[in-house]
Amino acid sequence: MGIRSVLSKPLAAWVARQTRQWSGRPAASQKEVFRYLVDSARNTAFGREHDFGSISSYDDFRQRVPLADYEDLKGYIERVKGGEKDILWPGKPLYFAKTSGTTSGTKYIPISRESIPYHINGARNALLSYVHSTGRSQFLDGKLIFLSGSPEMHQENGIHIGRLSGIVNHHVPQYLRTNQMPSYETNMMDDWEAKVDTIVQETLDKDMTLISGIPPWVQMYFDKIQERTGKKIKDVFPNFSLFVYGGVNFQPYRAKLFESIGKTVDSIETYPASEGFIAYQDLQADLRQGNPGLLLLLSHGIWYEFIPADRYFEKAPPRLSIEEVELGVNYAVVMNTNAGLWGYSIGDTVQFVSKDPYRIIVSGRIKHFISAFGEHVIGSEVEEAMRATAGKFPEVELIEFTVAPQVAPKEGLPLHEWFVEFARAPKDLAAFEKELNLQLQQRNTYYDDLITGKVLRPLEIRPLQRGAFQQYMKSQGKLGGQNKVPRLSNDRKLADGLAAYGMD
Repeated sequence: MGIRSVLSKPLAAWVARQTRQWSGRPAASQKEVFRYLVDSARNTAFGREHDFGSISSYDDFRQRVPLADYEDLKGYIERVKGGEKDILWPGKPLYFAKTSGTTSGTKYIPISRESIPYHINGARNALLSYVHSTGRSQFLDGKLIFLSGSPEMHQENGIHIGRLSGIVNHHVPQYLRTNQMPSYETNMMDDWEAKVDTIVQETLDKDMTLISGIPPWVQMYFDKIQERTGKKIKDVFPNFSLFVYGGVNFQPYRAKLFESIGKTVDSIETYPASEGFIAYQDLQADLRQGNPGLLLLLSHGIWYEFIPADRYFEKAPPRLSIEEVELGVNYAVVMNTNAGLWGYSIGDTVQFVSKDPYRIIVSGRIKHFISAFGEHVIGSEVEEAMRATAGKFPEVELIEFTVAPQVAPKEGLPLHEWFVEFARAPKDLAAFEKELNLQLQQRNTYYDDLITGKVLRPLEIRPLQRGAFQQYMKSQGKLGGQNKVPRLSNDRKLADGLAAYGMD
């Protein structure tokens, strides 16, 4: 056992004690964060404009601070980018995390001196939680790979600007630097395909023990290794034992990924965002109780609010604190952070699966749904339907899929179209479609009503060529890094783009 794996265990025990303390008093933990945020920002421009000095309760806050998206805060952010201090948060942020917005173009999310430790420690604590709950720490002695965007940054008025994964790369603890892969020079490469080829070259002869990244891009890395060696990943990296991922639901990719590896390895799900590190899989409780879900980090510089998703688009939707949420309800996530985001809707939806402690599953995006006919189908429903269906067709192996409505087909009733890239297609596609439609009907009563009432006809699958999603993402300049394919959408933009890659 190496020095890293030995020293990680007492640190993991300390983190576990700290976690039990704040997660055991969730309401008090959130109230402490709330008071700290409001008090810290009372003399900022935003704090003065919204009378933070007179806020003594959450009701006061709700009355003074409106819900916001990026466009609502953009004016303040532009002032910060221009060099002004004390606008959203005291001083100036250390960084702007540069992200792609669907309606706002490029977004610049502030990361402050106070918030950056939580981005780093969230990932660290996810690993240490695993060490504490399993006793397995040997992976820390091997090589660790993080498939991420470029760490390259530029400065504007003293603020560094770059991708979140690149910013975090600059804060990897020194004791992990010597076993971190790929090299800094390789991480700086912009061309994702060339970058993955170079990563393969750099890592083939290394003792890789942990691999981290968004599942579809890790799969691309594995595919290139198999093309090069003709071997399963377990035979190339025999000590590979831990897969860390975030950003997308792992389930649609699990079978294909583990088939490429050649064995099942442990995995940890994380929920990082440019706005803050939100949650991670706390395996200690999962292993003991079999509970799903990610531990919501309630003492990590973020005051959370939750809006029932089915009321999100009301003029004045209800805003709930952690004490007011219920299990199994779809909520839009609203964040108030120690980087200066206020009433900020991040666009994600979650459901609570536990309140002791508070654990969540990510159910989709508030704007990624299908409701062309009033069905309001969400991401978790299509993923669960696909997973259940694929489980009944053992020959099927999925690579990627997305769903869109077809409102005006050339003939017949409207329908949902599923654009699917199979690694191994079902032997009977019609039977697969029928089962998939049934599974979705069971998960969404509105969809079921539309099918049984003959407003919609049953869904249809459009099989795509191998490599279709990668080719499409490349054509849009979104190959690799933190870019993700939307699981479903209420328009035809993605669907029409993918149609060019249909099977002849």
